[in-house]
Amino acid sequence: MDAKALWQRYQDWLYFHEGLGLYLDISRMRFDDAFVESLQPKFDKAFADMAELEKGAIANPDENRMVGHYWLRNPDLAPTPELTQEIVQTLEQIEAFAEKVHTGAIHPPKSSRFTDIISIGIGGSALGPQFVAEALAPDFPPLKIHFIDNSDPAGIDRVLSQLQNHLSSTLVLVISKSGGTPEPRNGMIEVKKAYAGQNLEFAKYAVAITGADSNLDKVAKSENWLARFSMYDWVGGRTSEMSSVGLVPAALQGIDVRAMLDGAKEMDDATRVANLKNNPAALLALAWYFSGNGKGEKDMVVLPYKDSLLLFSRYLQQLVMESLGKEKDLDGKTVYQGIAVYGNKGSTDQHAYVQQLREGVPNFFATLIEVLEDRQGKSIEVDPGVTSGDYLSGFLLGTRQALYENNRDSITVSIPQVNARTVGALIALYERAVGLYASLVNVNAYHQPGVEAGKKAAAVILDLQKRVLEVLQKEQKALSITEVADKAGVADEVEAVYKILRHLHANNRGVVLTGDLAKPGSLTVSLG
Repeated sequence: MDAKALWQRYQDWLYFHEGLGLYLDISRMRFDDAFVESLQPKFDKAFADMAELEKGAIANPDENRMVGHYWLRNPDLAPTPELTQEIVQTLEQIEAFAEKVHTGAIHPPKSSRFTDIISIGIGGSALGPQFVAEALAPDFPPLKIHFIDNSDPAGIDRVLSQLQNHLSSTLVLVISKSGGTPEPRNGMIEVKKAYAGQNLEFAKYAVAITGADSNLDKVAKSENWLARFSMYDWVGGRTSEMSSVGLVPAALQGIDVRAMLDGAKEMDDATRVANLKNNPAALLALAWYFSGNGKGEKDMVVLPYKDSLLLFSRYLQQLVMESLGKEKDLDGKTVYQGIAVYGNKGSTDQHAYVQQLREGVPNFFATLIEVLEDRQGKSIEVDPGVTSGDYLSGFLLGTRQALYENNRDSITVSIPQVNARTVGALIALYERAVGLYASLVNVNAYHQPGVEAGKKAAAVILDLQKRVLEVLQKEQKALSITEVADKAGVADEVEAVYKILRHLHANNRGVVLTGDLAKPGSLTVSLG
């Protein structure tokens, strides 16, 4: 396509939202009008599906749940007056709590102010707050946030070591809908022990963000924790940033949560338009469907050209892959759906993998995130008439052009600046795009059986560890790995038994492996 035709295509497919100053350009995706026309019936259905979802239809039949994250930024849309009131009151409670923490009306026993936050969560309870903190927290926030988002002992130690001298002024957020998810539960137990080690009463520092009457809620209530905020069963983890999960840590850091909600609400309004060309989320879903042939055949590479948006690709990774990565469709047919997402920031990572993107395996489409404002205030010239921001813009435009010239498709999303409204809008844009695309390919975007399967498999391994140790305690002699597995009644799990014993041995947990470590079958194991 020549330059004149490309310019016309750009104008034909450019979406602009005046209120948000947001542009969406899918002109460098090579679909034609016939393809768009062929998808119109699917989009008609997708728009209808989304309308039913927002009215309170059961969208997660596996758990008999509604899906209502859209109501969080527009409570009047909630299906009952009681839900509307609950959403409004929760936001007011979050703002009041943050204000009292900031002023010192709520303070730790041994200090006049809280200075730091430890946020303990996993998945959506960590990725959303982490992304928003990186994007929006001021350089000198009223409270500095630290995350424990894994069951890695060394990672937990690192956070606690950094805060060792500030633990007495550190607020702890424990975020878990059920209260039983292992990672946040383990993090809470470890942090609780650290507080006890400094003779600090954990309850005076602890805030629970959890489901009503969950195990965590009951513990927080019985121990009289500092505060408790509800998580709704109709909000999934990957769409929970606008709930107490994301708003509590954001408000404590001094981020304007009302502006974030307003930006999301404005984008929600734009993405309800039942017209493909005038709906930015539908345009994204169209581009995704085209690129991957409706089967996720190409990966989504996300390149935000702004340091503060560094974690956007990680956030989108969960939102897109957990929502769309499904073995079966809504009819029970095996389809193996999904879109793989990876990325980092531009232009840093142009030096890492744009070489392959331009000349290697053409198994992707790129999403470039452009921020029009370079910085607040004037920029110096690094070359005559050229600023650092001009270079950054040049790298983005040059990458887009270089990819297109070599038959690699791209989408460009442009926002005027990174602020609470635009970040809220970006979150809402991609949430809706995922919902629409899920309808196009006929999968349930709001359950995650694969994640649950992983949790169950981990529980099986921990039960196996218990049985293996019982065998060693009973026998009180050296055994081969195979003998341990046989006596534990799991002869077909001998490799797992070996790896459990190797882990215990490596951590001096009373298990001794003797023999040639390069030959696992020759080893003997005993209690040391």
